[in-house]
Amino acid sequence: MDQAVGLRKKGNSEVKVDSAFSTVMSSLQKPVRVMAVGSGKGGVGKSNVVINLAVALDRMGVRTLIMDADLGLANIDVLLGLTPMYNLSHVLNGQKRLDEVLVDGPGNIKIMPASSGVQELTRLTADQKLQFLELLDGLETDIDVLLIDTGAGISDAVLYFNLAAHERIVVVTPEPTSLTDAYALIKVLYSRHGERHFRILVNMAANQAMGKSIFAKLSKVADHFLDGLSLDYLGTIPLDTCVTKSVLKQKPVMQVFPEAPASKAFMQIAETICRTRPNVNQGTIQFFWKRLLNV
Repeated sequence: MDQAVGLRKKGNSEVKVDSAFSTVMSSLQKPVRVMAVGSGKGGVGKSNVVINLAVALDRMGVRTLIMDADLGLANIDVLLGLTPMYNLSHVLNGQKRLDEVLVDGPGNIKIMPASSGVQELTRLTADQKLQFLELLDGLETDIDVLLIDTGAGISDAVLYFNLAAHERIVVVTPEPTSLTDAYALIKVLYSRHGERHFRILVNMAANQAMGKSIFAKLSKVADHFLDGLSLDYLGTIPLDTCVTKSVLKQKPVMQVFPEAPASKAFMQIAETICRTRPNVNQGTIQFFWKRLLNV
């Protein structure tokens, strides 16, 4: 974890690497937005948010890859009714190439499925790290956004992926425990690792007014106890029975009920994301993998 944070702070400063690694990295020039979507607790609809946000981005012509980083309870494939034969663990043990484990999602979306064995990702040897980077060579030329569906809570894995990405979206609901646990996640990333910028997405609120009220409560507490923290309101997904129906169908609500209130809200949030451009100096795919793999 400390190595990942150290690399994060270096930004664009020179990093001493061998010539083979430099060759790989020189081919990874296209900026790709890397966004981690997390939550303080489970049950807030985080994975469903990731899926529908990806569908909304795809409809705007944004080529999107979802990385299922909930290492212990991967469920993106379940929500989409997919049964991938392989996942990242098969890449790590040399059975498959990275492009062979990617599966097609709705539209043009690609999905990188995970399993409990993917925890090996942070324990690769130096040779394995270089090998993995070589597998990634060329992959990012086909995507514009990498959405990381992290696990809930504040485990090492959750913190690790939030630190690796350069944009962090925290999903909350009106439940008091959701707000408390979301604050805990933000506080840990702020106090221990110096992260100061977060975007808040309120899910399952009765209406937009309630969503903004929930954000205001979280923002007030954060402003009082965490000096210099920046929380931005990303938007609200309303409580919508169409979402429940789509989950039972194992389809995105954007796909099954495109005119539903929730679907329209996802499109608005996707438009907001596209209107705001991050600092790509630390948002490129190469920096993500360098931080993630501790190279």
